[in-house]
Amino acid sequence: MLRRGPRPLALHLSGALTSMPFARSSTGSNDGSTSSKTGFPLPPGLPGGDPAALDPVFLAGVAAYRRHPYQRVDPAPPPVLWAQGDMRVLDYAPTGGRPVLFVPSLINRAYVLDLMPGPAAGGVSILRDLAARGLRPLLVDWGWPGEAERRLDCAGYVTERLEPALAAIAAQCGGPVTLAGYCMGGLLAVAAAQRRPGLVRALALLATPWDFSTLPPGTAGALAHIIAPYAGLMALTGTVPVDALQTAFAAIDPPGIIRKFRRFADMAPDDPRTALFAAMEDWLGDGVPLAAPAAIACLRDWYGANQPMRECWQVGGTTIRPSTLALPTLVAIPERDRIVPPESARPLAAQIPHATELPVAGGHVGMVAGPRARDLLGAPLAAWLLRHG
Repeated sequence: MLRRGPRPLALHLSGALTSMPFARSSTGSNDGSTSSKTGFPLPPGLPGGDPAALDPVFLAGVAAYRRHPYQRVDPAPPPVLWAQGDMRVLDYAPTGGRPVLFVPSLINRAYVLDLMPGPAAGGVSILRDLAARGLRPLLVDWGWPGEAERRLDCAGYVTERLEPALAAIAAQCGGPVTLAGYCMGGLLAVAAAQRRPGLVRALALLATPWDFSTLPPGTAGALAHIIAPYAGLMALTGTVPVDALQTAFAAIDPPGIIRKFRRFADMAPDDPRTALFAAMEDWLGDGVPLAAPAAIACLRDWYGANQPMRECWQVGGTTIRPSTLALPTLVAIPERDRIVPPESARPLAAQIPHATELPVAGGHVGMVAGPRARDLLGAPLAAWLLRHG
């Protein structure tokens, strides 16, 4: 076995066990028993079900993934342009081009935008693709939250990390740069663009949530319920552990995880798609903790109070109001996004004057790291950045 994932493995195995067809009936269970914690029907026998009943096709897919030979190797690692604390800014085109500072989410590794830098499966790296089109992509790599980062909330990441990086890069590049925020990073980019307008030339927002009231009812409570058992670790380490974050993502579509490994089991070993699958799963399992103040602020201010949409989110004493932005803005909205539904992202485009809305026929991660990302997002994004950068 070359890897131990998918992570958290115990949760996925439990999901495969409790979703077996024999464990369901018109009443929800063949013997009336259900898990009081998850609501999933359980097969008879031991409290956790019979391990022998695990879906063999799902297990074959997991085993095939764990044995897959793909390993991420960067033949040309990008140099570090700027660093502070555990945060770095990586330069994907040091020889020149129009600078675009990409701001990813604080959750998960930044290299989702540079997923497969080598030749495997043709390579999947939206940043290197943009560099080949004449741009200078710069990537914020938040890193593992160190002692300084563990005291930062979401606003603190803007004022104490993103804004200093933006100022330093604008000085090095000789003028304002374009900001491109992905997912949670889009909220941080909106705040930085409003607070430091002289440093930002244009703004691109990719799959950025804004109206949190459009998410399924009880989302904030469900996320808080997942994180609550880790309160002791949060107090001890100052972070939300990786497995808590992975559990939250898995809770979005537990049966979907079972289905994708079943599909993987049916792929031929020499199918080039298997390398991309392994690369994506490796990235998903290679998480980083989230600073506890940032996690609390995210749950309380965004998911709970919907402050961004209500234009009452405070960052360094500034009330963030996208309606005050007066710069070219692109809002890319993946049409099949289950993490940030289009209904959550679209109001942001409506609040920013003269924003251009770009629908993308993909999902939240697929739009930046899927096999068609180069065509679905890369080409129109590059054209817009070259026109407005």
